[in-house]
Amino acid sequence: MFNKVLVANRGEIAVRVIRACRDLGVRTVAVYSDADKHAGHVRMADEAYNVGPARAADSYLDHDAVIEAARTADADAVHPGYGFLAENAEFARSVQQSELVWIGPPADAMEQLGEKTKARSLMQTADVPVVPGTTDPVDSAEEVKHVAAEYGYPVAIKAEGGGGGRGLQVVRSADEVETRFETAKREGEAYFDNASVYVEKYLEAPRHVEVQILADEHGNVRHLGERDCSLQRRHQKVIEEAPSPALDADLRERIGDAARRGIREAGYTNAGTVEFLLEDSGDETEFYFMEVNTRIQVEHTVTEEVTGIDIVKWQLRVAAGEALDFTQESVSINGHAIEFRINAENAADEFAPATGTLETYDPPGGVGVRVDDAVRQADDIGGDYDSMIAKLIVNAGDRGECLARSERALAEFEIQGLRTIVPFHRLMVTDETFRAGEHTTNYLDEQFDRGRIDRAVEKWGWAAEGAEHDEEGAAAETTEREFTVEVNGKRFEVELEERGAPPVPAADIESGRSGGGATRPRPDEATEGDDGGDGAVEGDGERITAEMQGTILSVDVAAGEAVAAGDVVCVLEAMKMENDIVAERGGTVSEVLVAAGDSVDMDDVLAVLE
Repeated sequence: MFNKVLVANRGEIAVRVIRACRDLGVRTVAVYSDADKHAGHVRMADEAYNVGPARAADSYLDHDAVIEAARTADADAVHPGYGFLAENAEFARSVQQSELVWIGPPADAMEQLGEKTKARSLMQTADVPVVPGTTDPVDSAEEVKHVAAEYGYPVAIKAEGGGGGRGLQVVRSADEVETRFETAKREGEAYFDNASVYVEKYLEAPRHVEVQILADEHGNVRHLGERDCSLQRRHQKVIEEAPSPALDADLRERIGDAARRGIREAGYTNAGTVEFLLEDSGDETEFYFMEVNTRIQVEHTVTEEVTGIDIVKWQLRVAAGEALDFTQESVSINGHAIEFRINAENAADEFAPATGTLETYDPPGGVGVRVDDAVRQADDIGGDYDSMIAKLIVNAGDRGECLARSERALAEFEIQGLRTIVPFHRLMVTDETFRAGEHTTNYLDEQFDRGRIDRAVEKWGWAAEGAEHDEEGAAAETTEREFTVEVNGKRFEVELEERGAPPVPAADIESGRSGGGATRPRPDEATEGDDGGDGAVEGDGERITAEMQGTILSVDVAAGEAVAAGDVVCVLEAMKMENDIVAERGGTVSEVLVAAGDSVDMDDVLAVLE
């Protein structure tokens, strides 16, 4: 087993990996950006290293900085978690070619399965059903029309490197082909640096079921049952459960065997998820391969709860060369588990991302209740990264009991200081369609009464304003001060105890560290971004700025173009959500300062109006 593992991630998944390492007696190394100096994963790790500024592209996604931190810390291996670099085959290969061990599948397998057309071809070779469509990329709108003529409309144009609904365009008639084709290519280029697309028959109302896989380097491949991830909005999962209420014993065995065949054909090792779409054809339910996620999944927790198998611990053990010590026949599914993503979002405002301070953070407990998080009360939740602040996982003897326990746990989950989607979850566990297990992937987007969400937020929502704090009084009682310092990029915490110390001036207290000491900025930070407060653009025009950190998905205006109040200037993707940036007044666009694919920070100037 390893002596020390660097966790190339943040938030709850970094904490989850750190805990698994501790269970195995392995020391841990965290990496963090300037925005995460006091984050939970940093507090928990044995040591931590700064890898750059808040923007993910300059920190968590910086291959060289992450690998250099691992070398400096004398780590043995790198665990990527999910998101960021977890499915980046280039980064995996860089780790594999260094003296470090990559805790994940081989880079070659990641590349093969990451490109959807190659993955479809591989699955067909393994006799795994795939959705009817092309196994090669299509180069023109005319090719899309030929596929549609063979299978009928609607068809889906998908980015070859896509996932999570990005780069997916549904075409319902020949008139839409040209526009949808170009949009899918543009989104593929912006999100995945790959404009290649393919076409398949679009399933109108499928179930989304995925099979958890573990495979070692000794030829053993096991599946740990399936999860149902059908409750989605805009192709993003919000509630997941295991096992799926849509599968009977026969279908469960067939879909599990198919997943094992595909993984074995790919030469895949470590943890992974084979995702399928299920369609009820009347006489029986058909299943089709969709994609492989070559990493740990957010929702791995529900599988752990019903199987008793620690998936993250097995990731570490497999990467260290150990063989799986259980047979397929010994894997059993016991009871039922549901995971609720506790996102910092306002469900009543199209699930718009929310920011603020956790004035109150009191998660539930009791029998059958698990909370995975990396936050504590008084932490600041910013808009720099994903909106998920915690995961609530509930398990019980059967689905009915699990839903009842979920109602109790969600009612106990108290958060104040910012909006979360807990009220939405409380609504869903009482929803008749969800309780009956009859929901499909389009249920929320196409069939659900959105007014019910507004009423749920009004009934169960919490104030966005936190309680007032007497900072002067609190500081007056403080006898210990905690200072965070960096030496050559490595983070250290220093505690200083003083009796009768004067309060720390508010101006000196670093954000999110009430009562603590301030970290002295590095010399290169002192003037970074200092433009006198008037932005980066000269002139008297109205500046349209980014409301949060994210990626520009599309730019809808050009210099010289007239716009009216409310017109969309660009679309900004942040926290896995698309946000329309609109003009607050009419005018003429004098400058456009961004392009599709650009990363922007909060308050960056996007365009200027005259």
